[in-house]
Formats: sequence, structure tokens, C-alpha cells
Amino acid sequence: MTGADPGERAAIDQLLQQCARSDQSAAAQSAFAELYRRTSPRLFALCLRMLHERSAAEDLLQDTFVTVWRRAASFDAARGSAITWLITLTRNKAIDRLRAQRETAVDPLAALDYASAAADASESGGRLSPAAAVEDLQEYRRLQRCLEQLDPQPQNFIREAFFSGGTYQELAERSQVPLGTMKSWIRRGLLQLRKCLER
Repeated sequence: MTGADPGERAAIDQLLQQCARSDQSAAAQSAFAELYRRTSPRLFALCLRMLHERSAAEDLLQDTFVTVWRRAASFDAARGSAITWLITLTRNKAIDRLRAQRETAVDPLAALDYASAAADASESGGRLSPAAAVEDLQEYRRLQRCLEQLDPQPQNFIREAFFSGGTYQELAERSQVPLGTMKSWIRRGLLQLRKCLER
């Protein structure tokens, strides 16, 4: 499908309008199948270009077409072509997914749990693929660099709580401080760690 072909653009506009029928008739379903056939290669290429991973791109494409089926009635041909609407929808979904991944990646609790699970797998003889091993090593080094920037006390408490399995109660008793104080210290340390990981 070429973007410059007005006949193809008009056909896609018509197919999307047919999908908007609220009765979900056989004609609407047939129009949806044809819309998918004509537009999915281009939309999949966009997904792949933005997410860089085939399985993630396939998931995003499926999510996009589920949304198309549900929201086809919101398409307004007076405001633009159907292909532009589809590309914008796909692009926005990809951006949302990338933002969610970025937010998840800098969560210090998730990073600590991930590093701890990787260490457990390593100790129990679990094998990682070379790519996963390199990624684990890079994430681990990044986490270690950020931990080393913390003051010694919160650094030690976080290491003991997340790598050695010490409970807040045990750490509070060992340090002879109230439980609430220990939780506050660890929370402040985690907030500092989050700032470092977000850089």
C-alpha cells in the first residue's frame, strides 16, 4: 500500500466506516478483516520500528486492532484519512508502552528484586542466555554504582533487606532503633536510589 494512492486511501476510509457499524454484522466483520489485511503490514512495520522487538510489536499490533474494532465509530473522515488515524493510534500506543517500560526500568525495588532473583538463579545453577547475562550484568553494575553513592548506613540496610533477606524488624533490633525509624531510613535510601537510577 502506498501512501500516495488516493484510491487505496478512500477504500481504507470506507472499510473503517463499515467497521463502525454498531450491529457487528457479518459485513462489519468482513470489512474489519479486509482493513486488517490492507493495513497491518504498514502498522506492524511502525510497531517494530518503535519497539525494536518482534513479539512486543506483534502484541502492540493486536492491541491496536482491538482498539480499532471498539473505537471505529470515533473515526471522522472530515478530520483526516483512516490510514492517518490508524497510524496515529498505533504510534500513541507504542509511546505509552515505551513510557511504561521506562518507568518500570527505573523502579529501585524492581531492580533489587530482579538482581536478587538473578543471583538466586545463578547460585542454583540456572543458565541465562548470553544476551540476558550481559543485560543482567549491566543492570547489576548500574544498581551497584547507585548503591555505592548512598551513605554507608542506608546502603547497608538496603543490601541486607534486599540481598540478604533481612526483615525490617531484624534490622531495627540489630541497630537498636524503632521499627518505624528503620522503615524511614530504608525508604529515604530507596528514594535516593530511584533518583540515581533515573539519571
